[in-house]
Amino acid sequence: MRRGLTLAALAVAATLASCAKEVEPPPPPPPPPPPAVSLNEGVAQAASIYVAFMREVGAIPAGGFTDAESIQAAIRKGAAYEPAQLSRGMIAYGSILALQSPEFVQGVRTYAVDPATRQELIARIIADPAVAATLPGADAAAGLIVDTLGRDVAAMRLIAEGVENDAYTIQERRDPRRRWATVAIANREDRLQSAKTLSVAQMLPSAEESARLFAAAHAGTGLELGTARSGPPYTPAVTRSLALAALAALGAGGEDFRANTDAMSIDQNSEFCLNMSKLMLFQCLAASRPSYEDMFCIGRHIARDLSTCTAQNITPQPPIDAAPTAVAGSETPVAAEAAASATASLNTSG
Repeated sequence: MRRGLTLAALAVAATLASCAKEVEPPPPPPPPPPPAVSLNEGVAQAASIYVAFMREVGAIPAGGFTDAESIQAAIRKGAAYEPAQLSRGMIAYGSILALQSPEFVQGVRTYAVDPATRQELIARIIADPAVAATLPGADAAAGLIVDTLGRDVAAMRLIAEGVENDAYTIQERRDPRRRWATVAIANREDRLQSAKTLSVAQMLPSAEESARLFAAAHAGTGLELGTARSGPPYTPAVTRSLALAALAALGAGGEDFRANTDAMSIDQNSEFCLNMSKLMLFQCLAASRPSYEDMFCIGRHIARDLSTCTAQNITPQPPIDAAPTAVAGSETPVAAEAAASATASLNTSG
């Protein structure tokens, strides 16, 4: 009988143990994977505007114009940008350049594993874009921005120097172009009005360029960039490019976040510099008479100012106690007027 009771007790214990195992809660599910890199098409379209325009204006000949019409064509080409759009496009392009840095993208995405941490970081970047500059790999991403846009700075400077120097060369008696270069420009008011009209016209994105940049932003490759690093401090424009890229790496740059990405691409200092450049171009054209003076306007207030404003966007300003450096965006109205009338000095060298 005792043996039967023992067997019964063992059976009951086994049953209870089995029940206990059955009621144990299952292990928690693994956390969901972080969202994929996402950047809305509006950013790619804005970037395409900058890239396409800089390619067009980069075709302005630095080695000499062949006739008066080629000078007017260069003015139309160089004036055909709306300052706010070009500024926003440069920042948008910078964000796509930053997304070509695996170090930066992977560093940012370490904060995307935990949903709460991800949301907190997104909110912090939206409130203060400078947060993005403190994330892992920011110096590698900033290096790509500064290096690539720095090439645009150098290209525009070469065009500026070539065109400005040629404005003197073309007046020399041995230069056969002198015959038409010293003739007064016909319809001066019309060409000035044309430049003003082109300056406010909305720039259309390039479908082909937009698609290429959109794909590169999500793939992290495709733009054939080198490697470079750039440490802080960063300009507001570079900081905003990094912030846009960080949001994209966190999966917070898609269509649902378009209002944030649009706001992030605005930099008032950048827009001010380009707006001042346009005002000085208009003053220069208003004061210009012969074609060689128009050449000076192209070199100084299209190519050189584009170089200056882009450099200002990627290069931190010197300390306040350092010697001031004149840039298009910092000149007073009096200085702007003097620069516009500087073309008159060309008359004395003919």
